[in-house]
Amino acid sequence: MTTATGIDARLERIGTDGNYVIVPMDHGITMGAVQGLKDIESTIDGVTSGGADAVLTQKGIAPRVHENKNGKGYIVHLNGSTTIGPDENDKRMTGTVEEAVRAGADAVSFHINVGSDHEPDQITQLSEVTAEAERLGMPVLAMAYARGPGVDPEDPEALGHAVRLAEELGADIVKTGYSGDAESFQHVVESTRLPVIIAGGSKGSDRETIEMVRGTMDAGGAGISMGRSIFQHEDPEAIATAVSGVVHDDLSTEEALRRAGLALEA
Repeated sequence: MTTATGIDARLERIGTDGNYVIVPMDHGITMGAVQGLKDIESTIDGVTSGGADAVLTQKGIAPRVHENKNGKGYIVHLNGSTTIGPDENDKRMTGTVEEAVRAGADAVSFHINVGSDHEPDQITQLSEVTAEAERLGMPVLAMAYARGPGVDPEDPEALGHAVRLAEELGADIVKTGYSGDAESFQHVVESTRLPVIIAGGSKGSDRETIEMVRGTMDAGGAGISMGRSIFQHEDPEAIATAVSGVVHDDLSTEEALRRAGLALEA
């Protein structure tokens, strides 16, 4: 028996047929108990009922996750920072892979800002996380963003560098920013053999959200890891249904919005 078997088995728990709809809700450490996170139990129930494959939180929220995730996957995030601290890009370690195992996680995630002043420390830390995770048969989702002085967070070259860094350091999936359109994002996807999923960023309209997901899939991406655009939606289950329709059922933007009952509100 090899650790690769465990990694493959757990990857199946956080995705469907190699594609991923993940809803990160670790924002409580970053932003506080914002809309959608006070009653996180109801939000978790809604998004997993709507088709999300997995939810993601910091380790301390694990007791509030398991009874509400409807048998879906669970990812524990291992670093963080706050919006009121001195530097939001300075993500510090908040847990270990072993702690995530004890919390019932199917995978771990780690955030790295490629191009920031904190990149060197975060490279070292991500390398340590992937080494521990490989030993325990645990998948690693690297959140590799292009962020720092003089770095354009939507530049496909910078994003391509970020996702390749994640592969070089031993991650199993990589999340990054969206470059703005399918054509430019294709370069990002082609920069690594890892499944590439996108962040949601700040909340936009329903149509903007679903068009971004559609562009990601058209470029060869593997799905999304989208937080505020889903958990802060007035109907988290509906928007999760629409996103899942694109990622898992290859629906068009219009078809996905219509299936979720969001076409009129878009």
